Amino acid sequence: MDRIRGEFIDIVEWTDDSRDTIVWRFPRYENEIKMGARLVVRESQTAVFVNEGRIADVFVPGTYVLETQNLPILSTLKGWKYGFHSPFKAEVYFVNTRQFTDLKWGTQHPITLRDPEFGMVRLRAFGGFAVQIVDPAGLLRELAGTDPRFRTEEVREYLRQMIVGRLANALATANIPVLDLATHQDALGTRLAGVLTHELAPVGVSVPTFIIENISLPPEVEAAIDTRARMAIAGDLDQYTRFQTANAIGDAARNPGGAGEGIGLGMGMAIGQQLVGRQLADGLAPQPRPAHAAPASPAAPVGGPPPLPAQQQTQWYVAVNGTQHGPYEPSALPGLVGTGVLTRASLVWRAGMSAWLPADQVPELTQALASVPPPLPPQA
Repeated sequence: MDRIRGEFIDIVEWTDDSRDTIVWRFPRYENEIKMGARLVVRESQTAVFVNEGRIADVFVPGTYVLETQNLPILSTLKGWKYGFHSPFKAEVYFVNTRQFTDLKWGTQHPITLRDPEFGMVRLRAFGGFAVQIVDPAGLLRELAGTDPRFRTEEVREYLRQMIVGRLANALATANIPVLDLATHQDALGTRLAGVLTHELAPVGVSVPTFIIENISLPPEVEAAIDTRARMAIAGDLDQYTRFQTANAIGDAARNPGGAGEGIGLGMGMAIGQQLVGRQLADGLAPQPRPAHAAPASPAAPVGGPPPLPAQQQTQWYVAVNGTQHGPYEPSALPGLVGTGVLTRASLVWRAGMSAWLPADQVPELTQALASVPPPLPPQA
């Protein structure tokens, strides 16, 4: 029946019922397209006419009459010496020229970059893109070939690998800090779309739209950024330390037990030391004389000793991530130790020291660092 129907049917058309077909070959018995056949090309389609193995013409939307060397019925009768098979073959390939927008991309492995603020960082990214056929003849020659139904899944992995390969170079040459990448995603997407369109031109494919949906950092880098943001919001490191101490006491209260009670007790002692230090400093400060106070008695001795001077406490400075913080009173140091801001390896300085030294090399800080375990000895 296909052979008989092929002798009479002369309307060549394609109504696409899928969303992923790029090229579709019109089915005809032994590829015999007859002379005078009507070719109907709809919008968002292009027809490529292949006659005797070569691309003869490319048809844009419209209705055409095909002229070939095959004659209806008579050509088959004349082909008796070839076993009733006509030697003149003709094919029509319909190419879908609309945009295919359901394509996704992503990095299977992180991309390593050098950032001016964080140093070496690893990035992952994902998003979507659209492709469109701009040269149907080039697509048939380079990618589709004689495939009767060429789908997007056959080129998706090829396009994804090309995108990931160009993404690393685009991010490295953009010279954009990691924290500012989110504000430049549109510009990077436009740049990559142009680069990919230029490289895919020989195969007749363009990338009109390229979307970077997200660029993510490793979890440890994101945690460091969150910590820095919380410290910036707190403003003063001393206030941030007290804030962390209060949170730790609340967590210890919600988790009763030996460890929780020990942590709460240590934090409470640190806060108590800070309060006592502040009260002592306030008590030693000169008190203002009330306005209604009685004048000093003329009989009061004038040769008595002067008041004791206010005791000045040593103030410490701590280096955190290469930045100087302080000054801190000695009573605040246990709180810094409890939150991990002050460790044995932290650089500290006070008035009278010639240079910054690690905290474990300063005798005055021995008591404050008593709760910090020393580094593990090297394993043999």
